[in-house]
Amino acid sequence: MALNKVILMGRLTEDPRLRATGEVTVASFSLAVERDFKDRETGQRKTDFFDVIAWRGAAEFATRYLKKGQLAAVEGRLQIREWADWDGSRRRKAEIAAERVYFGEAKPKTAEAEKKDDGPPADPDGPPLTPIDEDDGDLPF
Repeated sequence: MALNKVILMGRLTEDPRLRATGEVTVASFSLAVERDFKDRETGQRKTDFFDVIAWRGAAEFATRYLKKGQLAAVEGRLQIREWADWDGSRRRKAEIAAERVYFGEAKPKTAEAEKKDDGPPADPDGPPLTPIDEDDGDLPF
């Protein structure tokens, strides 16, 4: 049995580019992923850059909702693509074939959204919610 599973989280280095191959949509973008350890000599974290290709729903999601600089998570597999260059030279490229693409962080609140956020959410079918007094001696914990 073989296993080829990649999960990455990083920032988009560009807006995803959407195109179609026949009736199937495909998006491509690059993800900058910071290593989780520092270089001994410089004390800095190095960054790796991965080319990502997403198909169908994942492609449409990435193109519609993700922009350059946003944190995103990608789940997929590593694949090697080979082709012949214009002069006949053989070329190879490693890329991530994304099966799923996720937001990596919450969408930043706008000033208008912050004004509307004046307390806990209410159940539209029930009574309004009220905050619990933290000095309630009747709680068993």
